[in-house]
Amino acid sequence: MMSSEHSYAGQFPRNCCLPYVLTGEPTAQPSSYPAAYWPDAVVRRTLANLCFVNKAWYEAAKPWLWHKVEVRLPRSWLALVEEIAGGDDEDTIEEQAVFMVGQTIKDAETAALAATNMLDGASGDYAASELHDKVLERLVGPDGSIPPELLTPPVSREPSPRRLRTKSTSPARWKLMRSISVAVQDVMERDHPGIYVPPPHDPHPGRFIRHLDFNYFRTIGMRRSVEEGVNNRFVTGDRLEAVLKELPNLLAFGATEYMDGALTFSVIKELLLRGSASRGRGRPSRGRDIIVVDPNDQEEEDRERRRDCKDLEAIDLTGCVSAVFVSALTQFVDNYLLDHDDSDSSGSEDEGPRERGRQRARNIIFEEPLVFPGLRRLGLRGVKSVQPRILEPLILAFPSLTHLDLSCTRITPSVLALLGTSTTVRLQALALERCNWLTGESIRNFLVEAPAARDIRQLSLYGDWTFPSPLSEDELRDIFAQAPCFRSGELVYLDLSSAPVTKELLDIWAPQPNLRSLGLSHIRHLELGAIAEFLRTKAAHVEVLTLVTTAPELGYGDLDVSTRQATIALHTQLVRPLCTPPFSFSLSSSKAKVEEPPTRLRVIELATPLLTSLGAGAGEWRIIKSKGGRGWYVDTASGWITERSAGCRAETGSTLRRDLESDHSWRVELERLADANGNVSSGIGWHARKMEILHGNGLLGDTYPRLSTSLRPISIEGVPTGHSLSSSIFKLFSYLISANHTRIPIQSHYRSISAS
Repeated sequence: MMSSEHSYAGQFPRNCCLPYVLTGEPTAQPSSYPAAYWPDAVVRRTLANLCFVNKAWYEAAKPWLWHKVEVRLPRSWLALVEEIAGGDDEDTIEEQAVFMVGQTIKDAETAALAATNMLDGASGDYAASELHDKVLERLVGPDGSIPPELLTPPVSREPSPRRLRTKSTSPARWKLMRSISVAVQDVMERDHPGIYVPPPHDPHPGRFIRHLDFNYFRTIGMRRSVEEGVNNRFVTGDRLEAVLKELPNLLAFGATEYMDGALTFSVIKELLLRGSASRGRGRPSRGRDIIVVDPNDQEEEDRERRRDCKDLEAIDLTGCVSAVFVSALTQFVDNYLLDHDDSDSSGSEDEGPRERGRQRARNIIFEEPLVFPGLRRLGLRGVKSVQPRILEPLILAFPSLTHLDLSCTRITPSVLALLGTSTTVRLQALALERCNWLTGESIRNFLVEAPAARDIRQLSLYGDWTFPSPLSEDELRDIFAQAPCFRSGELVYLDLSSAPVTKELLDIWAPQPNLRSLGLSHIRHLELGAIAEFLRTKAAHVEVLTLVTTAPELGYGDLDVSTRQATIALHTQLVRPLCTPPFSFSLSSSKAKVEEPPTRLRVIELATPLLTSLGAGAGEWRIIKSKGGRGWYVDTASGWITERSAGCRAETGSTLRRDLESDHSWRVELERLADANGNVSSGIGWHARKMEILHGNGLLGDTYPRLSTSLRPISIEGVPTGHSLSSSIFKLFSYLISANHTRIPIQSHYRSISAS
């Protein structure tokens, strides 16, 4: 019988010695566990320090330390290239390959000998030497894929002048490790049939990286000349390709306009032709042709390596407009996505029907159309230089999309119509902001008739006075009355800025009980009374409302309105009726239950002149400005708070509280942001216009509103931002506690680690 001290693999013990097992992220105050929303620097420093505790902590913390990589500075990128790909020095790469081969062979032989000792008890130096000789003989044989020079130590080689040395052509690291593992397995299989030898341990950190992001990468302020910026780039195509080749488990990749010159044709192939895309390439769809693979073909070797990689799930190419990127994307689409059968089979005028028929028959056996079933989130915001003929096959090649951002692109009605005919696409978040090539009819037909648009929960049709919405009042009426995503009441985020919304249209709109963020900016003739009535009766859960240059009562109609009258109208028609609890009076001594306000409205985005006229705000309502010039009128005494009920250790969930205490941490943080007057980080704001692609949060960001003891910057919906990196601490603690079954003083141990 096994005692309770034994470790259990893959599941929690039946009877744990701890009071309870930590399986979630504690968010209530006070908490003896690490905060659920640490800044990235604190999380990374803590994970790095945990690696120095002991081997168990090192093995558990290292994957989370490398789980998400955000490249911010050029020097950190060069250090990452050195760590992942081994740098650019050819001699160093060759020495590392020799060391890696020797160490991998040693580890594989050690594991094989350990498995053998468990069977027959044989051990000793003779068995190890014999196994080593057999493995080397297997590796240098005719079927071996490792060059003999990598199997000998550097000191045993004959020295040769550098000028006579040719460029190293060593196989890739993944191929070396696989060859060694296969060789050891074959040798052991001959002597001990059926024995299992575990694969050699790969210490390379590239296999842990799931997320690579350049969204915060900048080279501004380095005092480099224009010539240095053009000729001596930090992020080059060769370096990026070398890093991507060492990331077999990469799931999300984000680029930016500051490094889009590195998105070459080879890099795009390395990103998209992964997993299932490479498994289907290079094989005929029909016919009986015999395919002979050239072992020296670099393209075939890359295809073989990509087959073992995971499919990319998210790619964000926001703002990538460089000529290098556009040319590479065009070449990729032309080579892999466009059908050239018609042009190839047409032939010349001299060819007869028989010759053209033979040519057409030969083309039939070529590859089937390439699709990427693994990619679910695609961000192309601001990719204005890509032509529609390239956008169409690119978008249609992703049959499993759930998040799609096509804002500020050259998407045409035909592309939107073809996307609507897909039977596999099920969009949850869609952004079509300022797409001036689209028509109102195409948007109406897509939202009303397309199966791909039935499950949309986050929709942005934002427009402004420069690029107004193409929708007409009749088309908007059809959308409100017939579109499944509008009739279902499942919308969470919606932006109809500059659309011709009227009081009559709001009356026919179905109730929206799940709507949390609503954009109604740049609608000059929409009255405040109609907006307030809609929020009170049909969308009481809206928390964020945008009214930039909207409503005649605020001074944006045909009549002139003073700033004093505008501020009074804002409070009397919107803030006070919707955000204040109804007045109640009781003569009884018992504490009566306080009624809730009619709505959850707590954030209103306004134009800068109107915010200026509001001054320092009124009571708890303060002005918070973002780094980019936007501003919001915010109720600092309201927020989503997670608390425990009296006498219960379990958390009761998040609730929206009004009239928070003046010393409450949430209120203190909001007032600090208000006092900053726009001198804040780039993550501050509500009702985002850019879709969050890499984490899958869409247009709302972190959709689980809560508060922790250590606040992060406010996200787009007004809650502390968090991601898998900060939550990894809790998964790490839970894993180690449940695996070791010992009482660990988490609070004191954690504080000593994070403070070091």
